[in-house]
Amino acid sequence: MRVMIIGGGIGGLCLAHGLRGAGIDVGVYERTRARTDWLQGYRIHINPDGCRALHRCLPARGWAAFDSTAGDAGGGFGFYDRRLRRLALLEPEMLTPAADDPVGRHRSVSRMRLREVLLDGLGEALHEGREFVRYEHTEDGRLRAHFADGGTAVGDLLVGADGANSRVRQQYLPELRRFDTGVVAIAGRYPLTAESEARLPVELTSGAASILTPRSDSLFAATWRGGPRTGVGKAGSVDTGDYVLWGYSAARSAFPPDLHDLDGEALRALVSERIDGWADALRILVTGADLASVNALALKSMPTLRPWPSTTVTLIGDAIHNMTPMAGIGANTALRDAAVLTRALTDAGPDDVLAAVTAYEEQMRGYANRAIAQSLRNARQAASDARLPRLAFGTTLKIAQAVPPLKRALFAGLGS
Repeated sequence: MRVMIIGGGIGGLCLAHGLRGAGIDVGVYERTRARTDWLQGYRIHINPDGCRALHRCLPARGWAAFDSTAGDAGGGFGFYDRRLRRLALLEPEMLTPAADDPVGRHRSVSRMRLREVLLDGLGEALHEGREFVRYEHTEDGRLRAHFADGGTAVGDLLVGADGANSRVRQQYLPELRRFDTGVVAIAGRYPLTAESEARLPVELTSGAASILTPRSDSLFAATWRGGPRTGVGKAGSVDTGDYVLWGYSAARSAFPPDLHDLDGEALRALVSERIDGWADALRILVTGADLASVNALALKSMPTLRPWPSTTVTLIGDAIHNMTPMAGIGANTALRDAAVLTRALTDAGPDDVLAAVTAYEEQMRGYANRAIAQSLRNARQAASDARLPRLAFGTTLKIAQAVPPLKRALFAGLGS
């Protein structure tokens, strides 16, 4: 059995390691040549599902490299009002009950470092500079992938791991398209130095914070600190240092029509104006952002995934369940795909690829639909103009903070 993976992102590379570890012949076809062509300098959150998937798929050397370079994503999660008055605080032990288990806890890792870990050891299985164009079924029941350079590759299973604008999905499931949620986020990065950190209160420099308002907008902030710098890192790698990532979200109608034509300075000024009257620390956070990091993003999402007849073509990651970033689980869901598909192919064996794909897709739709729904709900709530539900949620948070057993019950399972 030979598996062709189209796309060398997080999910595709993790799947390649998992399949190679199971003794399955695999090729990864990635359109870029430079290892940092598409990379952003941000760190990402790897939750227990993502950690378990990496542990399942990576060889021992790769897992050790990830474990040594990933930092802890601790610090708790706080809910505050616009004046930065606390509504509720979810302590680190609530979010990470398995803090002593490196496989079952929350981690923070640089996208670039994670990509280096995933690229390491693939050798000739990685084919760079191969832009996928289309696939076709051959007369002997296999698949042939065509690339922009005129070359082709043949295999028994083709996996689309080529992102939100997947060409594999466009050919395979052309009716399945992302939709615009009507929510826009403007995000930026506030670099943390000894001097800049002293300008912010601890609420904004440890863990994550959600700023709730009675109107149709919200602001999210998360502190990212680098992990140990051993075990991985190539010459020339870029690392952004410590920072607070912030994101301001509102309905599209709240922004000017030319929003996506504005540069970082204009976007930063726009958010600063929108939060006029909020706590001074929040304005410092926004106005102190690195201009090069400020950008606007129209949030899109896949609809609920309905069953389709399984074939020897399948999809993982953003190619099938692209979601808004408002739940922070997109990358983790892609990693989970890699582990589930690896296990399905291993259990079914080389003579029943279709059974393996069917088993994978049935399981994937279950957890992917839950993730899509959660991220979409969070996005819509962030920009909702329904005042009463917002006030009711704030009141619930205050009560939960005052009654610890209620808080534990209300947020049970949030950190799993």
